[in-house]
Amino acid sequence: MELWIIATLCAASFQTVRFMLQKVLSSGRLSATGSTFARFAYAMPAAWVVVGLYFAWTGAALPQLGADFYGWTVVGGLGQILATVLVVLCFRERNFAVGITLKKTEVLQTALLGLVVLGEVISAGGWLAIGIGLIGVLLLSRTPGSVDSLWRGLRSRAVVLGLGSGFFFAVAGVGYRAASLAVPSDDPVLRAGVSLVCVTMMQTAALGLWLHWREPGQISAVWAARKTALWLGVTSMAGTLSWFTAFTLQTAAYVYALGQVELILSLAASVLFFRETVTRREYAGIGFLTASIVVLVLVL
Repeated sequence: MELWIIATLCAASFQTVRFMLQKVLSSGRLSATGSTFARFAYAMPAAWVVVGLYFAWTGAALPQLGADFYGWTVVGGLGQILATVLVVLCFRERNFAVGITLKKTEVLQTALLGLVVLGEVISAGGWLAIGIGLIGVLLLSRTPGSVDSLWRGLRSRAVVLGLGSGFFFAVAGVGYRAASLAVPSDDPVLRAGVSLVCVTMMQTAALGLWLHWREPGQISAVWAARKTALWLGVTSMAGTLSWFTAFTLQTAAYVYALGQVELILSLAASVLFFRETVTRREYAGIGFLTASIVVLVLVL
């Protein structure tokens, strides 16, 4: 099995746990922005330790980073901040599974952005896999309690937040791939690690300043929630490092397409942890998403 596939599956698994922790935190004293800050603030020291150990183990030297790297780091980092805030807000509107489902439109949006921004061409088989996955997403988004009219449903607050989250995750994916490719090294893990450290530093500083200015008291609340937030940071660091590694090795759209497995994991979490029920339509959506993953792996 190729390394990018292993990295993507690891990323999806860690990300599922991370979003579960964020849902728990945002249901308490933390705001959507506060729980997002907790993710980056507690991930940053973990990233420093892991990347520092990797440099010590390999004996590699820190690569020279240019303006392109820092520019794409800012684009990807800000995109991830906005995406995370929106998906946490979406969790408050609908259940955990639906929030993750709407977020997964990032796959199609990433393919389009990658084509426009990076000139990355998606094969016919790749588009087929993405299309099958999109059908699964649409099936899963129409849960009991949603309005019958598709158009009115698409204009609902939950759908707007979810689709907006998917768009900014697409921006983050394209930005992170471009940033990791701008690191002058042949080692994909080193590229991913350097990118991760720089991104989490920028995100922690930016959100820390925002909370100090606009939401006083949230930084103290993040510290008070450290017993849970610590695990949020660890899973976030592990997931982001895995995403960066996958982005370094493969087109962002393909990585996100395989990452659809996260939705299956999130539905399992909904049933086993949050005690939500799964309908026949949702099972059908899982089937389509599974088929899209199989097609994607076969055509590559």
